[in-house]
Amino acid sequence: MKKIIPNLVVFLICGQSVILAQNTDINLLKKINLNRNRSLDGTFKLITNSAGPIAIGTPVILCGAGLIKHDSILVRKSLNIGASIAVTAIISTIIKYSVNRTRPFDTYPFIEKESAGGSPSFPSGHTSQAFALATSLSLNYPEWYVIAPSFIWAGTVGYSRMDLGVHYPSDVLAGAIIGAGCAWLTFRVNHLLYDKPGTKRKSAFNKR
Repeated sequence: MKKIIPNLVVFLICGQSVILAQNTDINLLKKINLNRNRSLDGTFKLITNSAGPIAIGTPVILCGAGLIKHDSILVRKSLNIGASIAVTAIISTIIKYSVNRTRPFDTYPFIEKESAGGSPSFPSGHTSQAFALATSLSLNYPEWYVIAPSFIWAGTVGYSRMDLGVHYPSDVLAGAIIGAGCAWLTFRVNHLLYDKPGTKRKSAFNKR
C-alpha cells in the first residue's frame, strides 16, 4: 500500500500535466485557426505547398549548377543539404508513426481544415523539411541574405500548418527542432568526414 500511493500520485500528476499541455495546445490552435484572416487562405496554402518542392528542388538545382560549372565545392554542399532533408524526412516519419497522434481536425470538429493532412500529426513534416533546408543553407552559406529569407520562409511554413488547421503548435515546434537538429548534425558529420588530417578535401570544404 505504501508503494501504491506514491505511484498513484505520480500517475495523477503526470496525467494532469498531459491534460494541461493538450489544453494549451488546442487553445492556441483555436486562436490561430478560427481567428485567421480567411482572405489569406490561398496564400498560406501556396506557402504550405511550397515546402516539399523547395526542400527537394533546392539541393537538386545547386547540384546541377555545380556539375555544369565543374564546381566540386558547390556539389558537395548541395549533397550535404540534400542529405539533411533526407535524414529529416526519415526521422520525422519514424516519430510520426511511433507517436501516431491524431490530427486536430479529427479530434476537434470545430477546427477548420483548409489543407491536406493525412498522416499522423506529430511532428509536422512540412515544418521539419522547411527548417532542415533553412538551417542547412544557413550553415553552408552563412550570409544574412541567405539566413534571413530562409528562416522567414521556414517560419511561415510552420505557421501556415496551424493557420490551415492541420497541426497543433507542438507539432510545428517539434518539426522545427527536428529539422534544424538533423541539418546541424548532418553538417557536423560532413565536416568530420572532410576535416580529417592529411586529406586534400579539407581546404576545399572550408572555402566559402
